[in-house]
Amino acid sequence: MEKTILRVTCVIIEQDGLILAAQRRPGMDLAGQWEFPGGKVQPGETDEACLIREIGEELRVPIALRYRLPERIHCYPGKTICLVPFVGHLIRGQPMLTVHQRIDWFTVAELPTLNWCAADVPVVADYLQWRAQLGSK
Repeated sequence: MEKTILRVTCVIIEQDGLILAAQRRPGMDLAGQWEFPGGKVQPGETDEACLIREIGEELRVPIALRYRLPERIHCYPGKTICLVPFVGHLIRGQPMLTVHQRIDWFTVAELPTLNWCAADVPVVADYLQWRAQLGSK
């Protein structure tokens, strides 16, 4: 039997040199771990439309996407996900806490110190590499 791969998007929201991360609340899978906000892609929905919808629902803010990072496959017990990360920014407003235990802004240097969900770990590394490449141009 072939295992279904769940397509999930996430966004690294940058603002004023800081990065937004969200901590999963008790009762959720991976409770207490950090992730970049996002969600499952619905049938017929593009990755970009999914993120705009999910961030509107979860954080109650509009976002603009500016760069797509490499997709990452991760196998959790009982499910495999294809995580599709983007880099973006807020169009206006401040994110609201609705589904997570905590949301907070971190410096780029602080990102590696957070207790990330396993699927987000390579995304953090890809993001840091992308930023380093931008700085060297």
